[in-house]
Amino acid sequence: MNIERTEFIAWMERIMERFDLLKEQMIKNQSRFIEIDGEQLLDNQDVLRLLKISSRSLQRYRTDKKLPYYTISGKLYYKLSDVHQLIRECLNS
Repeated sequence: MNIERTEFIAWMERIMERFDLLKEQMIKNQSRFIEIDGEQLLDNQDVLRLLKISSRSLQRYRTDKKLPYYTISGKLYYKLSDVHQLIRECLNS
């Protein structure tokens, strides 16, 4: 299969454009994480996906003080280390 040089260059340019789009998306995703004291904070949706639990279960963990949380601008956040600690405690029970 032979490809003309101009076709090849156009094809490579389209590939590079895709890479640029992926790079921009990765930068957006990295910047959406909030940190406090050098530790990543997760919002409700992140924790729900990570633990694969319902929002009611997450509320129960908060109420029972099994999972500490922080309110910032009216939104709930959890330290990643606290989520990991909850997982360890659940595995040891």
